[in-house]
Amino acid sequence: MKIEETHLKGCFVITPKVFEDERGYFFESFNQHVFETDTGINVNFVQDNQSMSAKKVLRGLHFQTGEYAQAKLVQVIKGKVLDVCVDIRKKSPTFGQHFSIILDDKNRKQLYIPRGFAHGFVVLENNTIFSYKCDYFYNNKNEAGIIFNDKTLNIDWGISENELIISEKDKLLPTFENLFNLI
Repeated sequence: MKIEETHLKGCFVITPKVFEDERGYFFESFNQHVFETDTGINVNFVQDNQSMSAKKVLRGLHFQTGEYAQAKLVQVIKGKVLDVCVDIRKKSPTFGQHFSIILDDKNRKQLYIPRGFAHGFVVLENNTIFSYKCDYFYNNKNEAGIIFNDKTLNIDWGISENELIISEKDKLLPTFENLFNLI
């Protein structure tokens, strides 16, 4: 597997080595030893989550606060998404910057998102199955988020806003400026 750091420190794109033949394919989706050696990060995943979504569903931007912050390893099992993470570590030189990548069942890439990042994705194909590992358990009292169409972040989701399917909860998330008292 190939592991490359993005311009956001601690955030990595992982491209597996895929073996394909007439029977199908095989690849190692995670190897803790290789991950630790190549990134210098010791991670212990404790929870796996999966969602299935229709085309144009946008989920995010979500994160957990305080001691419940989570690092995530995200991938698409079936379908295609535009995946986005935002650095919300106030002392980071890339605070407020984002990274986006297409994850799908063809490139089989994964994105490692460290603690201190908000995360979201928009679905580009119907019946997309999205999977992610977390290094801490979900705690609803510490969940938080940033509105998807935040003007400061200026994320291009690739789909016009009036076409997006967004939960009522996600439509009410605060702006980046309000969340971090930057006004």
